[in-house]
Amino acid sequence: MHSALVRVQNVFGFFTTVAFCTAILVALSVTLIPQAPSASIELRNVQVRCFRVKGRPHYHSTKKEEYAHIKFDLSADLTSLFNWNTKQLFVWITATYPSKSPSSPPSQAIIWDVIINSESQKNPSTPFTLYSYLTTPSKPPPKTRRPSKKKQPEIELAPGLIKLKNSKPKYQITDISGQLAGTSNVTLELGWNVQPWVGALIWTMGEGSSWGRWQGVKGGRSQAFDMPPLKVKGVNQEAVKGSGKPQKAAEASPIVK
Repeated sequence: MHSALVRVQNVFGFFTTVAFCTAILVALSVTLIPQAPSASIELRNVQVRCFRVKGRPHYHSTKKEEYAHIKFDLSADLTSLFNWNTKQLFVWITATYPSKSPSSPPSQAIIWDVIINSESQKNPSTPFTLYSYLTTPSKPPPKTRRPSKKKQPEIELAPGLIKLKNSKPKYQITDISGQLAGTSNVTLELGWNVQPWVGALIWTMGEGSSWGRWQGVKGGRSQAFDMPPLKVKGVNQEAVKGSGKPQKAAEASPIVK
């Protein structure tokens, strides 16, 4: 007869083997789900300003650096990146421009990012949450005013749909040289990182690339534009290379679900 300790070890070893094999099957199963993300980015406005460098170790420094403030429009459909193994999606926009040194690779700086949780991450279902739901006494719904006829109901977007109009950047960017005014051939690019429950991280697939049933992003890059001079307040869509007539800037109304 085996002792109780040996039996517990056998059961635990069998459990971990089954769990490991199940995790591998779940991670490999997502390769059978087709992915075809698409996005469109347009420049709205860009300003270059000069500020004195602050903070340690520049408390008494008189050095100044130029910072770029870029506004943009973004319309993206990343719903195909969400499946049963997707925990959350990290999305960002980078500003790419040539480096000062011809031998160096292009410089990149993130101007905006967001984390989009999956439905299972937003509303996790566990035995503890079920017990809390059953034991918590129900409360009467609060009294609400009748909605105005002028207000339109908000549209619930599926996870992965992003609609940004004349959005402000989260981060102002600068260069290691401290100079950005007059920089040419600047583009905005969309990138993401899929963080699964189990398995490897999945990074951005460029336009035109494919892997099995996964297709690269369609679009996801703005037209090239030039940074305005330091004395000029800003540059709108007229500065975008190859663009048509400039459109009027709308009010910022970001919607991310």
